[in-house]
Amino acid sequence: MALLPILEFPDPRLRKVAVDITEINDDIRKLAKDMIETMYDAPGIGLAASQVNVHQRLVVIDVSDDGDDPRVLINPSWEPLTDEMQNYQEGCLSVPEFYDDVARYSKIKLNALNENGETISEEAEGLFAVCIQHELDHLNGKLFVDYLSNLKRDRIRKKLEKKHRDDIKEALYTAQAKAKMAPQP
Repeated sequence: MALLPILEFPDPRLRKVAVDITEINDDIRKLAKDMIETMYDAPGIGLAASQVNVHQRLVVIDVSDDGDDPRVLINPSWEPLTDEMQNYQEGCLSVPEFYDDVARYSKIKLNALNENGETISEEAEGLFAVCIQHELDHLNGKLFVDYLSNLKRDRIRKKLEKKHRDDIKEALYTAQAKAKMAPQP
């Protein structure tokens, strides 16, 4: 298994809409395992393939208390089972270190396939329902910051753009320092 790089907002690749998976094969199962490993390492409770620059309809989720019950959802969809909304403070692996309240349906019906091609059809509520809605938004090119005011979203975008610039400068400085210290032929 391998850790996958996670795209960060405002990367435009996060806005790409994912396509259905037409065949569940070993490559898809390997991707799901790598995504689970990446999600746990981050650490997070959900990860969409779009976040690792694979634009296929695949999501992994683990909202268990012990972090030992990963779920693989292929070609997932959901529908609300109530008009009742609930606010949850959400964060996102693609928007690191930022959290805000987002209103989501409190009870939904999930339809998907698992990694063995078996049909999943179940009701979800609470954190599991929120996580499903959040991750499926990724597959549709939407981020939790899209639910925030323009002011908040722009502030987050500017802070992350600055962080990315600083990260690049630091990596360049480190590479230059290593090059200066390397033995010359």
